[in-house]
Amino acid sequence: MYKWPLILLLLLYIKSSGMGHPMPHSIFSLSIKSNKILAELNLPLKELQLAVPFDVTNQVNTLAKDERRKLLIGYLMAHIHPKSMVGTLWTVDIYDLKVEESLQEATGKYQELVVLLSMTPPVGETVRSFELNYDAILHQVITHKVFVNLKQDWQNGKTDRSEQSLGVIEFNIGSNKILPLPIRLDEGSMSKGFITMVRLGMNHISEGLDHLLFLLVLLLPVTLKNKNGRWTNFVGTKNSFINIIKIVTAFTLGHSVSLFVGAQKWLVLPQQPVEIAIALTILITAIHGLYPIFKHREIFIATAFGLIHGLAFSTILSDLNLETKELFYSILGFNIGIELMQIFVIILIIPWLIILSKNDHYTWIRLGGAVFAMIAALAWMIERIQFSPNFVSTAVDNFLSKGKWIALFLMICAALSTMTNKKYPKIGV
Repeated sequence: MYKWPLILLLLLYIKSSGMGHPMPHSIFSLSIKSNKILAELNLPLKELQLAVPFDVTNQVNTLAKDERRKLLIGYLMAHIHPKSMVGTLWTVDIYDLKVEESLQEATGKYQELVVLLSMTPPVGETVRSFELNYDAILHQVITHKVFVNLKQDWQNGKTDRSEQSLGVIEFNIGSNKILPLPIRLDEGSMSKGFITMVRLGMNHISEGLDHLLFLLVLLLPVTLKNKNGRWTNFVGTKNSFINIIKIVTAFTLGHSVSLFVGAQKWLVLPQQPVEIAIALTILITAIHGLYPIFKHREIFIATAFGLIHGLAFSTILSDLNLETKELFYSILGFNIGIELMQIFVIILIIPWLIILSKNDHYTWIRLGGAVFAMIAALAWMIERIQFSPNFVSTAVDNFLSKGKWIALFLMICAALSTMTNKKYPKIGV
């Protein structure tokens, strides 16, 4: 009965909008919490204008602040109706509006309204199974589509930045209706989330080239004696392991404290100075690899540097906006992941450093590693100050991304050094 008017409306809209210029679509992103869903809704302004009786395309910089804010909230509340599978309405609360510039590949740049909201089911009902009844813009622009994505589901291990498609809300020509989208998510658990955070911590160290280089440079002199302001002979296998345990424990203590503080958002610092400070810790540690500048204070320096590195770690967790219980498990799991990867690196590297430290060839390995780290640290500092990579930092990243070859190189050097070792004169460094 309504097919011909709808088809006519469709033809008129296509004619007015232009055949060669596809319109952007809305995106509805969901973050699953224990008893509610946080959502981000992105609506293109030009398409929204076709659906509301008030202006939303002029003075967009004040759109989310002036009298139109109440009109927008009222409009959206009338068109967002999540329901339990048994038909019970959820509570919807819109708590923020803003206008941003966006980009979709098919449409280019455009202005959009970003809506932050929460959807809460009745007490005792699950957040993992419901119907999303939504028809903003769609009730007037039948060619419009709403892509519904899963952004975060911690209890199912979904914490990365990529969004998983849950479906599309669009006008159904066969029924002449905008059908609700049924959403059924797998049951999650705290153990799934915890294991995911352990993996995330391990990946952060394995992929964080600056953290890996810092750890490697930190290990360079731990097998040597500090005598008269320079590194001298092998300190012994037992003492080498004692030094490693002390320094790594101190670093762990430092980054654990700042990881907890940062993840709780008790201390929030801009990312740029923290990243520059991390490069500075590598530079100072590399200088210490040349000459012992800390004078038996390595433990305190490792703790202090750990605090700085922990602030960088914490941004990953704070960005997830987790609930208290999930955050506790995340901090614990993420920290365990970091430690597991650090232990793996130590096991991979230290045997060869101990063997090399017994021979005079190690001086060249230590000097070469320290100088390389100094160059890398300076290149990273410049990159992070200028917000732009340079050819040195790019070359360093490419080299360190093949980290397994560093361990192989040290193993070969240890073997050759043992076979060819002679008592060369000390270099005095």
